[in-house]
Amino acid sequence: MRAYAARRLLALIPTIFFASLIVFITLRMVPGDVIDLMLAQNDIAAGAKDRAQLEQALGLDQPIYIQYFRWVGGVLHGDLGRSLWQNTPVLDQILSRLPITFGLGFLAILIGLIIAIPIGIYSALRQDTIGDYVMRSMSILMLAVPAFWTGTMVMVFPAIWWGWSPEIDYIPFLQDPVGNIRHMLLPSLILGMSLSAITMRMTRTMMLEVLRQDYIRTGWAKGLSEWTIVTRHALRNALIPVVTLVGIQAPLVIGGAVIIEQIFVIPGMGMLLLEAVTQRDYPIVAGVFLVVGIAVMLINLVVDLSYGMLDPKVRFS
Repeated sequence: MRAYAARRLLALIPTIFFASLIVFITLRMVPGDVIDLMLAQNDIAAGAKDRAQLEQALGLDQPIYIQYFRWVGGVLHGDLGRSLWQNTPVLDQILSRLPITFGLGFLAILIGLIIAIPIGIYSALRQDTIGDYVMRSMSILMLAVPAFWTGTMVMVFPAIWWGWSPEIDYIPFLQDPVGNIRHMLLPSLILGMSLSAITMRMTRTMMLEVLRQDYIRTGWAKGLSEWTIVTRHALRNALIPVVTLVGIQAPLVIGGAVIIEQIFVIPGMGMLLLEAVTQRDYPIVAGVFLVVGIAVMLINLVVDLSYGMLDPKVRFS
């Protein structure tokens, strides 16, 4: 397993390189220019001399390939650059926002699994019953309704009908753990319900496949209880594709968190990314994509390594 993990970690290097190159170049192709925004905000006429001085001060006067390799050199030394607007280290801003987004994502995935796995198991055990049809309809509904629409409706309609709206004052976890969880619970629930739909259907499908295996029929013939058959024999084998699905959902969680954080005013990496894109703050956008990309790749590596815990027959080669 160690050799497999080492090979996977080495394989991340070219992936991260090409991903960072694509992001770096794509950012420069977005319509609008940070120099124009700065000059417009300060009511300065966009003269050629002013632009040249500002570009030189921000390091944007160099060709794009020189900017890229200079940024990569800083990354290799743990420096993601400085914000073009605040002149603060990008790494400090990301590290202050990273736990918030990851906390939201962890809660969303956890809630999604708590919803999806029991319902998927029940739906498989009660195949083609009324309960199965109801649960499958619920999963289709949650799959069809995007999380950002649900979040918007939760923010708007309760305020109109009952004069109530979710709290928008973020409370740091270390300052008040209970208050932090209470604030994060609703957006995590909305995001988790959206994620649970496909996980629920995958759990049902895999449980149905496993329950038709010969060793499961042998267990029924020996008189084992339904609880024993499900928990000790069927579930572990059925969960392997579900665990894979959780790994695939990691980037979806982070992508969905961008909009959810904006709706519920959560100061995570999603808010930081939106502000940076609006202001064309290239170092922050590149830094966020780099950190998120590395995190997603590591999550998928952990998911792959977890196969051996769920199924001893799995061998890493």
